[in-house]
Amino acid sequence: MACNVIVGGFYGDEGKGKIIAYLSIKDKPKIAVRGGVGANAGHTFVHNNETFKVRMLPSAVLNPDTKLLIGAGVLVTPKVLLDESQRYNAVNRTIIDNHCGIIDESHIRRDVEDAHLKKIVGTTGTGTGPANSDRALRILKLAEEQSELKGYLGNVSDIINESIEKSQSVLIEGTQGTFLSLYHGDYPFVTSKDVTASGICSDVGIGPKNVDEVILVFKAYVTRVGGGPLENELTVDESSKLGWVEYGSVTGRQRRASPFNMELAKKSVALNSATQIAVTKLDVVFPDCAGLKEYSKLTDEAKKFIQNIEDKLGVDVMLIGTGAEINDIIDRRKEN
Repeated sequence: MACNVIVGGFYGDEGKGKIIAYLSIKDKPKIAVRGGVGANAGHTFVHNNETFKVRMLPSAVLNPDTKLLIGAGVLVTPKVLLDESQRYNAVNRTIIDNHCGIIDESHIRRDVEDAHLKKIVGTTGTGTGPANSDRALRILKLAEEQSELKGYLGNVSDIINESIEKSQSVLIEGTQGTFLSLYHGDYPFVTSKDVTASGICSDVGIGPKNVDEVILVFKAYVTRVGGGPLENELTVDESSKLGWVEYGSVTGRQRRASPFNMELAKKSVALNSATQIAVTKLDVVFPDCAGLKEYSKLTDEAKKFIQNIEDKLGVDVMLIGTGAEINDIIDRRKEN
């Protein structure tokens, strides 16, 4: 059994939801807990041709035996949480920390109307920045004050640490990506808090020595939504020809795209102390690899791409996504 942390290596949208959903079915964690910012981050995954989108619950929602927790550092939008827990039959296994901050309509309004946030930074308009601002001022309302959340409350940190002491498997889910971190990203084009592995551990209330693996998720190319630098950015026409055109799961905005950035990946490995790497959407860059589940069957070009990542970063690529379905994956952990 292990405590694994999964975080994004670039600017978000790396396919963390798919990886986490796969691990929730394959590894059967006792609990899955979400860190990160809040409902401004959506995770999308496909199972049995059905598309799932979650903005509050962990992407382990597919496993009915996994408890779904939300750490104290996460902002909660009550309507989104209640809708997801009911839609995915998770009411009786969802626990949110008493100290989660609450986003209300005033935060959303401030986010949308603020010229700097909306027009320059390019936020999602979901209220997370203003809510975290209020939290820093110590005036933000907490989950324990919300009557509609009464049946969901608990001490998430205690639950996780007790599970770890019992050697039960724990899956910790990050949101956004390393270079959207408030401290380590392209400020001011960042989210409103730290979203590296250390920040995610702080969000859910565990110490770093309790982490067994940090799985860093990269897409086979780079995308980002909103403002900020993007090295070697492609034009919309270039992205279209490559099949790299994507849209944000929360805002619907088109994602900007560029080729895989090895130097950025190196820095991400260092910032997160990555012990494993997952690469998603290999099939988009190498269409002949679509749906493959064995590394030996990859094309020579695709193998060279993966080997180059391992050689340059010094970390093994253990999971490789080859399609939209969560089971379209090469799990190299079986080789060890």
